[in-house]
Amino acid sequence: MKKYLIFVIVVLLILPACKQMKQAQDTLKITTPENTASENEGAKSALLENTAQISEGFTFTAENMPIIDGSTATIPLISAVYSVLLGVPRSEADAMVNVSGTDDAYSQLINGAADILLVYSPSPETLASANGQDVELEMAPIGRDGLVFLVNVMNPVRSLTPDQIVSIYSGKLENWKDVNSKDVEIKAFQRPYRSGSQTMMDELVMKGVPMAETEVEYVIGEMGRLIDAVAAYNNAESAIGYNVYYFVSKMEMNENVRMLSVGGVEPTTESISDGSYPFVSDFYAVIRKDAPYESPERILFNWIQSEDGQNLVRHEGYAAANANEY
Repeated sequence: MKKYLIFVIVVLLILPACKQMKQAQDTLKITTPENTASENEGAKSALLENTAQISEGFTFTAENMPIIDGSTATIPLISAVYSVLLGVPRSEADAMVNVSGTDDAYSQLINGAADILLVYSPSPETLASANGQDVELEMAPIGRDGLVFLVNVMNPVRSLTPDQIVSIYSGKLENWKDVNSKDVEIKAFQRPYRSGSQTMMDELVMKGVPMAETEVEYVIGEMGRLIDAVAAYNNAESAIGYNVYYFVSKMEMNENVRMLSVGGVEPTTESISDGSYPFVSDFYAVIRKDAPYESPERILFNWIQSEDGQNLVRHEGYAAANANEY
């Protein structure tokens, strides 16, 4: 009888500890990018319990959730934010996402049609437009991405230097033989003026060097269509284009396209995060500076910069802006 009582006491002591350990493990799953989507539904619920009440006395609901706009490459992150903060399944959150693209998203915020952006860098013209309308933007880096260069897999080139890329897009290099490849004319696809990736191209790569003028058919408006153009161009070995790393590697993967190394550095989440890849830029959470202190958009703006918010950024496969901090 005495041994039986001891056994019961031990069991009663161990069970609560085991339960607490299991809850802690479930909560920590949100920080592990390799978990599958199904495994992370419970993890996101655990994160929700800790972060739904982000500000004292405040909880995000369908009624007070701010309107989020942004870039094409931030669609998965916006969906994840809706899913976590509203406690809804990812499929339902996906249906809530409606982005305008980088340049138009800034216009939506400036005009009051959006409350907060998760977005890539604005063009100088976009900032001038905001100033012209007496709208001051408040921006905080929440992640990093890289501008990557794409060739068809039939092209033997694996790496270019930054100077070679500038020479190609300024029109000085017109044949792949000039970069120790085959005697094939270079067909360089571009993105439209004021698109997010074109702004990165101008600021990170060209740095004031004018882009060569090209036919309209080589200026591709949609990010996915540019990848398709490089993948399926008739003279496949000729083509080169550029896009953002996250979109190419996570959203629009194509087995007929290869990302080039730049200066011998391969674009990866790690090389973008630590800055060893040469063409890296932050992306941002953006609100109007006059957003009230306790407004839902400012609460979300602050949360996405927090440890929990940055965990979610990394969980979705992005390089976090403050990766060394958490």
